[in-house]
Amino acid sequence: MNDDAIPGSDPFAIFEAWFTEAKASEPNDPNAMALATATPGAAPSVRMVLLKGHGSDGFVFYTNFESRKGGELAANPQVALLFHWKSLRRQVRIEGTIKEVTPAEADAYFASRHPESRLGSAASDQSRPLPSREVYMARVEALRAEYPDGSVPRPAHWSGYRVTPHAIEFWQDRAFRLHERRRFTRLDGNQWASSLLYP
Repeated sequence: MNDDAIPGSDPFAIFEAWFTEAKASEPNDPNAMALATATPGAAPSVRMVLLKGHGSDGFVFYTNFESRKGGELAANPQVALLFHWKSLRRQVRIEGTIKEVTPAEADAYFASRHPESRLGSAASDQSRPLPSREVYMARVEALRAEYPDGSVPRPAHWSGYRVTPHAIEFWQDRAFRLHERRRFTRLDGNQWASSLLYP
C-alpha cells in the first residue's frame, strides 16, 4: 500500500482533483458541504450549504445574512466545512475564517440563479418563524407579479462569504478502517505544512 497516496504538496490542487472526480461520480450536489458555526458562547450548529466558488483564495457560499447562520457568522467568524463524497469514499475538512464577498460578486451570482430561486430567496425571512407555507408562497407570488420577467434584485441582506482556510484535511477510506489522512496547516501566506495522521 502506498502510504503517500494523498500527496503532501498543494492542498488546493488536491481539492480541485478530488472535486473534479466528485462532479463525475456523485449522483446529486457534489458541491454540497456541511457548514459548522458557533455562537460567541460556543454553542455549535451545522447545516448543508452549496459551494459556489473555490480557489487558492478560499471557498465561497451564499446565504441570507439575517438567518441564524448569518447571525452566528457575524458574531463569530470561525467556521468549519466538511465535504463527504460517498461515491468516492472521501472527505475533506476545512477550518478557517470568513469574509464577505464583494457586492459585485454577490450581484453576479444572484443574477446567475434561476428566476424561481431568486424569487424564493427574496421572499424568505430565512430561519425565522413562518405561520404557514401559504404565507411564504403568497410572498413569492407577490414578487412574481412585481417582477414578471424574473429580474428580482438581490436583497441587501443576501450575499456571500469566502472561507479563508487555515487547515485542510483530506481523508481517504481504506478497507478494514485502515484509512489515509493528511492534514495541511497554513504557515504564512500561501505556505503550508502537511503531515499524515493516524486514522
